[in-house]
Amino acid sequence: MLVVVPYLIRHPGTTLDEAATVFAIPIPQLRRDLEQLFLAGLPPYGPGDLIDVDIDEDGGIWIAMADHFARPLRLTRQEALAVYVRATELAATPGVPVAPALNAALAKLRDALGAEALGEAAGIAGAEPGTPPEHLDTVRAASGSHERLRIAYVAQSTGERTERVVDPEAVFASAGHWYAAVWDVEVDDERLLRIDRIASVEPAGERFAPRGLRGAGRPLYTPSDRDVDVRVRLHPAARWVAEYYLARDVAEGPDGSLEVTLPTATTRWIARLFLRLGTDAEVLEPPGLREEIEAEARATLERYAAASA
Repeated sequence: MLVVVPYLIRHPGTTLDEAATVFAIPIPQLRRDLEQLFLAGLPPYGPGDLIDVDIDEDGGIWIAMADHFARPLRLTRQEALAVYVRATELAATPGVPVAPALNAALAKLRDALGAEALGEAAGIAGAEPGTPPEHLDTVRAASGSHERLRIAYVAQSTGERTERVVDPEAVFASAGHWYAAVWDVEVDDERLLRIDRIASVEPAGERFAPRGLRGAGRPLYTPSDRDVDVRVRLHPAARWVAEYYLARDVAEGPDGSLEVTLPTATTRWIARLFLRLGTDAEVLEPPGLREEIEAEARATLERYAAASA
């Protein structure tokens, strides 16, 4: 319909037979799809907010667009950021034939948003558009052939490198990164791994029987009873955090800032996140996290000093 409707608007009176021939769609299916268009529109879903389709007695198709559809699309800042993150993710997908055009569109979107609006989201995909993680193809192939893998993995929250034997059941992209839903053989439990954090991978020489782990569409973080609720204020340049990470109880301030709650199993990654955010964000609760951030900052400065000595 995204192709058919614009064509019919530009060629009013096209018959069902003609449209069915042009788009290789069976006439009954085309009629059913067109008859569903009157449901498309925006709140409050009144007659002036929906698409009007009329098929006359000779089979001619006439489409009248609601006023909204006649105006150029205007994205809010949050919508534009979401488009940027998802499009960057798509551009990194191997074999996408529209990647050059998509990369050009991403460049225009970056220019339109500007550095202040993009903030840290400018580098959110972790790689240049069109460049997938190093081990993506290997993990994806193992998932398709049900081949057990032996991997080295670097945890995001602690930086710890561990050796694991995993059964990769599902590989998917979300929020600018590639993930693998795996069964960790040693701990006998499910894990969600970011593929760009896999340092090495090799076949374990065994096959596995899939357990039906969920892939695309699953939440990237599952809250638990052990979580700590961290209340933060995000100034406009850091609002991307509320879109990229799981956030609850979102409240917008008059200055464009957001107050959100970030549930987390460990506060260490939040401390590191706040080192990147600098003055663009502040911790409201718990108070002890501010001291943890300061300690992390001092340790980072000491490492820089030692490296330059």
